[in-house]
Amino acid sequence: MAFTCTIPKLICIALIGLVVAFPGRVESAVSCSQVVNYLTPCVNYVINGGTVSRQCCGGVRSLYTAAGTTKDRQDVCNCIKSVVNGVPVSPTYINNAASLPSKCGVRLPFKISPSTDCKSVK
Repeated sequence: MAFTCTIPKLICIALIGLVVAFPGRVESAVSCSQVVNYLTPCVNYVINGGTVSRQCCGGVRSLYTAAGTTKDRQDVCNCIKSVVNGVPVSPTYINNAASLPSKCGVRLPFKISPSTDCKSVK
């Protein structure tokens, strides 16, 4: 699935940490543009840390709910990976993004990491 990022590259980079949190497919319940829209409010936190905004947590929870099947979650994972493919990502971004689910009250049965195999996401 190809996706052209219509928002600044820095925002796309910041989304990498959520790679496995919320996995996309061609006929997914959640499109790549929807994934970006859900997660855009989280960019400030992923880049700068600090306090997670209410809007960010709302997007995280909404995306988690929207990606209700294993296939949907795997597809969202693949979508995010395609958005940031080949872009170097700061470990700080990854750590901040990895903390989002717990900070937003979402429990995930896997670790958020750009090296996660999207096929393994359940």
